[in-house]
Amino acid sequence: MINKYTLLFLLSVFIASCAQIMLKSSANAEHGSIVREYINKRVVGAYSIFFTSTILTIIAYRGVELKRGPILESAGYIYVLFLSWIFLKEKITGNKIMGTILIIGGIYVFGL
Repeated sequence: MINKYTLLFLLSVFIASCAQIMLKSSANAEHGSIVREYINKRVVGAYSIFFTSTILTIIAYRGVELKRGPILESAGYIYVLFLSWIFLKEKITGNKIMGTILIIGGIYVFGL
């Protein structure tokens, strides 16, 4: 049975995955200077989102066992795969699908 803390943890991982996509899109963009490369709306926004994700993770650990945290955190790989496909137009290759299947299998096996 999935409790509200597990769902909060997965939401936190999803939010962190969104922040990673924001950072990648900022890295792909052209910037006028080296300072603008590291201090711009996307980068500052992404790190703000990471901070929010961290707070949510801390709250989620109130109801999630410590041994389950890394298992739930691995869902981020799956989120990033689909978010990068949607927003960054990256291709989903056979290797990525196989890796995702292995991750899902690992989540299932170690989540028991």
